[in-house]
Amino acid sequence: MAAASWYHRDISRVVAEDLLAKAGRDGCFLVRDSESVAGAYALCLLFQRHVHTYRILPDDEGLLSVQTIQGIQAKCFRTLPDLISAYQQPNNGLVTPLLYPVHRHRDAADEDSDGEDGRGNPAGSAVPAGGHGGSTGLGAPPARPHISQQLQLRLQEQVHSSPASDFMGFMAEYLTQHLQLDLEALRNGHLQLRHLSTALVTACGALHRRVARGQDTGTAGTPASSPSPSPARPSPQGFLASDPDLELLLNKISAVNHLLSSLEKKVLRSLQDTVSRHNLALPSLAAPPPATKPLAVQSFEVRARGGPGASVAPGWGPPQEPLLVPQVKVGKSQRAALRVDVELGTVTVAKKGSGSPEEIIPQDKSMGSGAGGRAPRAGGSPPDGRHSVLQLIKYQSVQSKVRLVYDRDPQRSLSKDFVFPSARKREAFCQLLQLMKIQHSNLDEPDLISVYVGTWNMGSAPPPRSLASWLTSRGLGRTQDETTACIPHDIYVIGTQENSLGDREWVEFLRASLKTLMAIDYRVVALQCLWSIKMVVLVKPEHERRISHVHTSSVKTGIANTLGNKGAVGVSFLFNGTSFGFVNCHLASGSEKTHRRNQNYSDILRSLALGDKRLNAFDLTLRFTHLFWFGDLNYRLDMDVQDILSHVTKKEFGVLLAVDQLTLEREKNKVFLQFREGDISFPPTYRYERGSRDSYMWQKFKTTGVRINVPSWCDRILWKSHPETHLVCNSYGCTDDIVTSDHSPVFATFEVGVTSQFVPKSAPGSSPEPPACIEWESIEVIVKTASRSKCYIEFHSYCLEEAQRSGENNSQSCDVPGFLRMGWSAKQLPVLNPILSDLEYLGDQHLLLSIKGVESCESYGECCIAMRSMIGSTAQQFETFLFHRGEETGSMRGWMKVRVPKERHSTRERLYEWISFEEEDETPAADTPLCPKPPLGYPPGSALPRTPSPGRAEPCPAVPRRSRPHSLPEASSYTNPAYFIFEGLP
Repeated sequence: MAAASWYHRDISRVVAEDLLAKAGRDGCFLVRDSESVAGAYALCLLFQRHVHTYRILPDDEGLLSVQTIQGIQAKCFRTLPDLISAYQQPNNGLVTPLLYPVHRHRDAADEDSDGEDGRGNPAGSAVPAGGHGGSTGLGAPPARPHISQQLQLRLQEQVHSSPASDFMGFMAEYLTQHLQLDLEALRNGHLQLRHLSTALVTACGALHRRVARGQDTGTAGTPASSPSPSPARPSPQGFLASDPDLELLLNKISAVNHLLSSLEKKVLRSLQDTVSRHNLALPSLAAPPPATKPLAVQSFEVRARGGPGASVAPGWGPPQEPLLVPQVKVGKSQRAALRVDVELGTVTVAKKGSGSPEEIIPQDKSMGSGAGGRAPRAGGSPPDGRHSVLQLIKYQSVQSKVRLVYDRDPQRSLSKDFVFPSARKREAFCQLLQLMKIQHSNLDEPDLISVYVGTWNMGSAPPPRSLASWLTSRGLGRTQDETTACIPHDIYVIGTQENSLGDREWVEFLRASLKTLMAIDYRVVALQCLWSIKMVVLVKPEHERRISHVHTSSVKTGIANTLGNKGAVGVSFLFNGTSFGFVNCHLASGSEKTHRRNQNYSDILRSLALGDKRLNAFDLTLRFTHLFWFGDLNYRLDMDVQDILSHVTKKEFGVLLAVDQLTLEREKNKVFLQFREGDISFPPTYRYERGSRDSYMWQKFKTTGVRINVPSWCDRILWKSHPETHLVCNSYGCTDDIVTSDHSPVFATFEVGVTSQFVPKSAPGSSPEPPACIEWESIEVIVKTASRSKCYIEFHSYCLEEAQRSGENNSQSCDVPGFLRMGWSAKQLPVLNPILSDLEYLGDQHLLLSIKGVESCESYGECCIAMRSMIGSTAQQFETFLFHRGEETGSMRGWMKVRVPKERHSTRERLYEWISFEEEDETPAADTPLCPKPPLGYPPGSALPRTPSPGRAEPCPAVPRRSRPHSLPEASSYTNPAYFIFEGLP
């Protein structure tokens, strides 16, 4: 029985409504999988330009019924087609009978013409095994092109030998002449594929002989004193178990594999026995790990200018006092040398040719103490009155310039400007000072960690002996300076595709490489593999206890979404109080497969099971503080190959990025909504000639002709973070000396702010003041839907004991066709009570909101709101987009406030907040009042006033300005008519 054409499997609500809107007739209907109840369905019915959604639920006996209001007897049906047939009759309780089924649409672009991704399906995902199709009588999928044709295309891509080779000929003969015989036998219950076994044995005759020779040679070379019989290989069960020749071949391969894996140990043991007779000694295999390499003193040639200024040292004075460090320019700039000694914790300034003594600025070691590393700011000076670095300010207009602010005495500080030879040298200096500050602080838990992310399509070839350039971010693009390249990162996340190495072999190879480079024995947090797609997460030993709640998952997007040659692997975990997610993917190949790649992305986004299970209803991109997505995304350049080569030669990467498929699809909001990517300043990483990086091998010869693979940035690293969190990309590039694959390895490094498991100074409930609370004045939502369903809002956060929900919306309108506008007043919105009331704790928290239909309980969109900007006694406005299953589904705005008791207002400076950005000096008018400095707990980008820079005061605006959030485009750039309602436009 053919599959019911009105059943669209797991398409989203938005896609279903779009299909019904295009049909445009009352009584049009389709059925999709329910998003809120596993094993249930959603019946979507169009009537009077609005979509009505009914849930179809199974009972304990598997009978299906349309959900009804309480007290009304439900009609039960054995199969889904039976239910649909019954409701095609009038007077069955629906707004209109089911009249016109909306058929599944097959897009030829989803077909895999090059054989790498297999067949597509109308919704982008097949019914999973054991899913709905078999239990509801929907039958098998409609007929496809003959399986032998699909397998021949697949075989041509997978076999690396010449199309005229014997093996290819044997397999082609089997597919055309004998495959049907095996299929018939399979239908009759015979599981032994006799003809396939015969074809394999014949085709592998040469392999059989080579394995035998290798086994004989390996056995002959094994020392007689240490025989090692091969382990008995378990008899294979299944299709090919009946052929003795094939069984013999498999046993021989297993024996050779065991022999090779143990050969090194046997040779080493034999050498040890030999040298011991001559009183020689070999180093022990279990040698202690080398000590961590001390970082050498680094020197920078700069031009310096600076002068004294009176100030209360920031971080020690009262929180609301102004930071006044006026810059007094003294003469011309002088050449100087800056020396940074991370181990001693000092910065030395030596002016050249002036005869003045060197100035040494030690790093104060008193920062941070107490439970959980929390030290409230208080008045006074540093405990011992020493100099210390107070702040680093990077100039945005001059990328090589930085200002160093440090204290001279409790009431006075100095600031000096330094101009480096390049922006890269400035970044290296800032990283060293930040590392010095981390090492010499007394914090129990880190505020800042470094994360390395690497991706590489290995092309099914073994890696080179050294991965040094990849693991130290050296090569092309924005790379690490040589002074900081060997500073070890806290976390390494390494994703590979087409990796032919064994899982354990690959992990140990990476650990050994890092141990050689960094002298640190990194620990394995997770290893997740899907066929040749692998991801390894390694962490410094001292951070191992800080990692918790590790989850792994994988999704297949290959042929019919059942093969893992394409797909993704994912890993998520908590680092103290900060959640991380990592996704390594290999998407569909081919220049013409843009739509298929987009569908791969959507399937992965929907199916990866990562993070807190309580957040499974939320879009994957909202479940983590930081989500990194990388891999061989396979998006290509839409340009003639000769033009591409010309632009690459001239390093005109901007011209090429304008025709980059991933860039174009992101601009259309098709994929990776709200993700970010570093600036690409390196050449396309695919498709190189193996063994060199001098030329691209853009022609691929196939039996069907010559296929053009234009040079492209297939290998990418993107990320998405919660609002008002700290993440800086310090490098993004590729290597130029690893040439074993037709792809170049890509790397990116990040500076990430993290939060600790907060320990309050006083027990909850011990204060006479009321605890902190989150209050809402109003919320207004616009969602893209043709439904008129009432909705409620669910509130989730780690700072809440459990999820909360609002009442139904009290206002609703459809001013624009296809969009629903809803509103909630304070009466319908709950007052939320966080589990802790401390300002420092609440400033790190986020709220996840989900708009859900009252009848279907399905989400119309989700969003994330940072609480940091909402803290205060007066309500603050917020606005943000809504997302669901990777799509933008609407927008939300409203007014809220987070009340915090006064005695819980203490906070502290974070290690990453002492580096800020500033434009060139602008002298304020003499009569301009000065703004007080906000608490250091609020970094730039929050809704509070921006921190003025040392050296100049900042004018106070006459009227508080509220700029549009950075996550939103300007109103004039909207293409979605729903947003015009917010702006009061027609």
